[in-house]
Amino acid sequence: MTDTEAYQRASDLLRALAATVRVAIVTELAEHGERYVHELVDALKVPQPLVSQHLRVLRGSAVVRAQRRGREIAYSLVDEHIAHIVADAVAHAGEKRL
Repeated sequence: MTDTEAYQRASDLLRALAATVRVAIVTELAEHGERYVHELVDALKVPQPLVSQHLRVLRGSAVVRAQRRGREIAYSLVDEHIAHIVADAVAHAGEKRL
């Protein structure tokens, strides 16, 4: 992969993470592991259709994976790199600036 291709993929990843609810979903999955939609709805206090919409974006960007378990779908992070990126971004955003 060329540098340009890697930069484009990184840009696509950051664009996929560029929503408050998506950052919260990734954080929840990083901290608690695999979750069902109803668990994410309860934890994030946002409507189910909104969570589903954001999960669709995260799946399309290969940030989360989905696995059917009976009538429900369990979501988890594709890898720990994503968790670190989001955790670092949240920590950086929370730092005091001079």
